[in-house]
Amino acid sequence: MITSSTFKPAWWLRNRHAQTIWPSLFRKRPKLSLTRERFELPDGDFLDLDWTENKSGPIVLLLHGLEGNEESHYAKGLLKHLSQLGFQALIMYFRGCNGKVNRLPRAYHSGETGDLSYVISQLILRFPDRLIYIIGVSLGGNVLLKWLGETAQVNPLAGAIAISVPFDLSNAANQLNHQASKIYQRHLLSSLQKSLKQRLTYMSLPIDKDKALTCKTLRRYDDLVTAPLHGFIDAENYYQQSSSRQYLSTIQLPTLILHAKDDPFMTNDAIPTEDELSDKVTLELSENGGHVGFVNGHLPFKPRYWLEQRIRQFFNDQATV
Repeated sequence: MITSSTFKPAWWLRNRHAQTIWPSLFRKRPKLSLTRERFELPDGDFLDLDWTENKSGPIVLLLHGLEGNEESHYAKGLLKHLSQLGFQALIMYFRGCNGKVNRLPRAYHSGETGDLSYVISQLILRFPDRLIYIIGVSLGGNVLLKWLGETAQVNPLAGAIAISVPFDLSNAANQLNHQASKIYQRHLLSSLQKSLKQRLTYMSLPIDKDKALTCKTLRRYDDLVTAPLHGFIDAENYYQQSSSRQYLSTIQLPTLILHAKDDPFMTNDAIPTEDELSDKVTLELSENGGHVGFVNGHLPFKPRYWLEQRIRQFFNDQATV
């Protein structure tokens, strides 16, 4: 089902780039006490989780975006908001996004669902009597939707929310190399290359490191790094196999997708149509909101982050089902 969102942008942030950039630059990260836990993975690598202090109530797992972490503008706000609602929230850091170099050459990518599946299996073993929900943002949302489609009717969770998802990765790679959206490509690519350079000081990788560290587009980076490290033929093969759009029809878990039509990370051609969605998926579209922006409020010094309000409503709705 596709529905229209109630979100209305702040009058002082109507532009899609303003909605996307403003919270990254100006949102104050709330103070939040988190406890870190290291998860040892079956292949000998590891990843980290950060937990809020609550020890009871339903659990909500947060998946961050490309090169994200707890300092991503939405992360601590969502974690604190969820904690205040009575949930025990945690964020899962994709491999290499915790500030530490991982042990193996492989890293993470938009279609990697194995680590997520393992973490959830361990959470279920540890907390068999607690409901578990999941929220995925941007790349994390693509990983989430792909995993939900892969697991279909055997999915063990209670509900899911995906935010600003690049449903079609090839479309996103093209858009991020187009006009003003190149500013996001430069930022993301710089972060990826910085992380890669750090990894190369600890291990040898089967890539052309000089080309990888100097390439100018995300598509070229995926050709040179993501594809060879993770078993894809090239970037386009990676995009085709990993895009979540093709998995939406098999999702059997109540899932809310929040997306703005003016998201500068992709064109509207990437937005799924109603016949691509299972009857468990609601795609809620707003005219504005940018990429993980959704900022409203009447005054610049008193912004409101609508995503947190909408997430609260989702959980209230789930409680009445």
